[in-house]
Amino acid sequence: MLGVAFAQATGGAAEGPSSLDQMLHMLALLGITVGIVYFMIIRPQQRKQKETAAMLASIRKGDRVLTTGGLFGTVVGAKDDVVVLKVADDVKMEFSRQAIVQIKARGE
Repeated sequence: MLGVAFAQATGGAAEGPSSLDQMLHMLALLGITVGIVYFMIIRPQQRKQKETAAMLASIRKGDRVLTTGGLFGTVVGAKDDVVVLKVADDVKMEFSRQAIVQIKARGE
């Protein structure tokens, strides 16, 4: 019959890392992960929101815009949260300012 022998560490010289070292290593990895998430996801999203808010605030009469529904129109009036677009001859429609996705061309 074959015998199996297991090696056992003797003495204190061959101890593994302490629990404090393991905890510090885990906290460092957690900090790196949080940093990556912040710089790869949160920060670009905040920048995009600021750009969108600036674009919506700069809408003025005469701008050619694109709505979320894919409708192109020319701004003929703007109030607080409502933008009036001329989409065809004698056809004017009201849209929420938030429905504007892009300014295609600046007016006069």
